[in-house]
Amino acid sequence: MIDSFRLCLALGPVAVYLLLIGALNVFRRPFLVSGTRDTAALGLCLSGLVFVGPVEFFVPMAAILTFKQYVWVFLISLYALSLVLVLLMSRPRLVIYNVTLADVRPPLADVATQLDDDARWAGDSLVLPNLGVRLHIDFSPAMRNVSLVSSGPDQDHLGWRRLEQALSSALLRLEVPRNPRGISLITAGMLLGLALFGVIARDPRAVFDSLAGMLQMTR
Repeated sequence: MIDSFRLCLALGPVAVYLLLIGALNVFRRPFLVSGTRDTAALGLCLSGLVFVGPVEFFVPMAAILTFKQYVWVFLISLYALSLVLVLLMSRPRLVIYNVTLADVRPPLADVATQLDDDARWAGDSLVLPNLGVRLHIDFSPAMRNVSLVSSGPDQDHLGWRRLEQALSSALLRLEVPRNPRGISLITAGMLLGLALFGVIARDPRAVFDSLAGMLQMTR
């Protein structure tokens, strides 16, 4: 059975992530974020699960004996660098929370025309040749989120940045209904957070001992 500190480490970031995503979905305004920040937030959410799972399980015993508790500095650095590598290799993407496809199309069409006179549509695909942006729209009905995903490797990151700024300003004027699923996410995050708080409050000494044992890599 997993001990108290490892349980908090694994599920604490998940609770915070659920609260954050839930809050974004109950606002009356859409929220636009770059794919880089969206992926980084997910990476932080999963960090605890990774450390109490594969990272701790597969760490070489020789490294534990040599570096003792300082091995965690290398493991955290390795995870951070791996996440940065994933972010650098990912293609441009924009994520808009709490909107439908019908909500996004008009402001996106207006912004595309303002930024590039040669902008053209093909179904749910949009090409801005003068900005070096080629994308298609991906809609998630379950969460009522829209993603603008790059199409092909030939992309101009500066053009994507201009599109993000212009579309973010345009969406400020858009009011949308609250997403009921946001309430569910907030509730789940609060219940998970309260459960973890109960674990800590019931036996703080056990949490401290678990932390000390984990830093010493004792098993």
